[in-house]
Amino acid sequence: MSRKKQGLVSLILMGVVSFYLVVGFPKPAYAMHIMEGFLPIEWAIFWWVVTLPFFVLGLLRLNRITKANPELKLLLGLAGAFAFVLSALKIPSVTGSCSHPTGTGLGAVLFGPLTMTVLGSLVLLFQALLLAHGGLTTLGANAFSMAIAGPFAAYWIYNLIMGASSKQKTAIFLAAASANLLTYIITSIQLALAFPAPVGGFIASFTKFAGVFAITQIPLAISEGLLTVLVWNWLQSYNPQELELLQLIKGRNHSNESI
Repeated sequence: MSRKKQGLVSLILMGVVSFYLVVGFPKPAYAMHIMEGFLPIEWAIFWWVVTLPFFVLGLLRLNRITKANPELKLLLGLAGAFAFVLSALKIPSVTGSCSHPTGTGLGAVLFGPLTMTVLGSLVLLFQALLLAHGGLTTLGANAFSMAIAGPFAAYWIYNLIMGASSKQKTAIFLAAASANLLTYIITSIQLALAFPAPVGGFIASFTKFAGVFAITQIPLAISEGLLTVLVWNWLQSYNPQELELLQLIKGRNHSNESI
């Protein structure tokens, strides 16, 4: 990538981040990142244990990518920044809480879900430390929903559609939207498991938690899908060599890896 293109990428990212810092920084976060101390300790530990193996595998995958193709580091940074900015935006929900995009679908399609597990977890860590969005004890749970479940769904749906129809923009749109929606479904499951309703148990609790965000999250997922398609079109115009290289990487590893 030329210096001119690198400067353009940096300028865009700085502009988006600056807009967020001016408009949305910092407010108490009552969004769908589970806040610090909200989960019972046994559930917080459980989700950390479930998440850590994915994170370790993601580090190994990320290390292989950067060693074999160091020119992809800037694109990795872009995928991480995209997830950071989108997931930090707190959009008021009609039910009185907040919702936010996730931004993980793009990175999952580009580099695979394991790589996005690392990037997404780092995004959540920085948000917990710098923006009071989420928390450290709940980082395992938040990472599982946003950095594991969402990216895996995006990756599988993208490849399913590409294998069936080769309609890439449709595949990108559905991958990003599905990653968004599944993140909130998994978070609702996590909360329902930790706080089952006295009457109706897990099912009643899940229905309550999911219903709080559903009205806002569906159009938000559609919007994120459209935005991801726009970013993909931009990458195709200004980063064709990097995208071509990623296709070669996927093709080379496809026979050896399923993720």
